[in-house]
Amino acid sequence: MSAIAYLNFDGITEEVIEFYAEALSAIEVKKVKFGDIPQDPNYPMPENELNMIMESSIEFAGGKLMMSDILPSMKAVTGELVIGNNILISLVIEDKQQLEEYFSRLSIGGYVTMPLSNYPWSSCFGTLVDKFGVNWKFNSDADKFLDQVISNTQ
Repeated sequence: MSAIAYLNFDGITEEVIEFYAEALSAIEVKKVKFGDIPQDPNYPMPENELNMIMESSIEFAGGKLMMSDILPSMKAVTGELVIGNNILISLVIEDKQQLEEYFSRLSIGGYVTMPLSNYPWSSCFGTLVDKFGVNWKFNSDADKFLDQVISNTQ
């Protein structure tokens, strides 16, 4: 079993999929639009919502992201989308070159909050916020650091 980061957007998921698929060198991209599924003729969806993403996934280098759009007609149920720092995607990859490539690509149009560098807890760590307001954390040594600290406290 694995935990997967799931992101919601306000009608821009198609653009997000394209950006992340390229930035992360996606192995596989799957997406279903609301218009791809049979509609209930008694409750037709508004035309502008049929092209929105109902469900999608991007697989890359052992990782997976899932995302969808929040329908304007459902905001009474789901609430308004609030972009903030409540979700962070952490990429733990020992291959520093690959980590640097992802960092560089995902920072396009966003901003770096901590440049990739050598820190006491990692030989290659950094953080950024991408152009969609999503926070990313990069770490080449997360598991080694955790194991080392835990073994030192036991």
